[in-house]
Amino acid sequence: MSDLRHLEDFAAGQIFALGPYRISADEIIAFAREFDPQPFHIDEQVARNSLLGGLAASGWHTTCLLTRLMCDAVLTRSAMLGSSGMDEVKWLRPVLAGDVIIGEMLITGARPSRSKPGLGIVTFESFLTGQDSERRTELKGMVFVRRRTP
Repeated sequence: MSDLRHLEDFAAGQIFALGPYRISADEIIAFAREFDPQPFHIDEQVARNSLLGGLAASGWHTTCLLTRLMCDAVLTRSAMLGSSGMDEVKWLRPVLAGDVIIGEMLITGARPSRSKPGLGIVTFESFLTGQDSERRTELKGMVFVRRRTP
């Protein structure tokens, strides 16, 4: 556990790189069939004729992908204990089959908990961009992290 990041290892302004990740048509369709079966997520022909312009990942899917990339780069390498929720999620542009997404996780704050001396609160803003450098998904939230010393 000593190699995990604790509250004391986070500071406002830190940036963690996320990805890259290539999203396939098969995974877009599989996710959508189970969780968001709207036609533009599961039918390539319908998707081409939609406002999205092609087979597009559900916004929930892109949020899950962003979470996965945050876990790979930061959260599972931290003494993280979960979250009480996210403040904001935005789906700015579609993530289409074949897109390569990358992102960043910006730490916006890190402070000890007022009520639980062994814990801290880390706030962040994360986002995904496509290969065209256009932002696709934004997420603002917080996580609870153990303190090294209460």
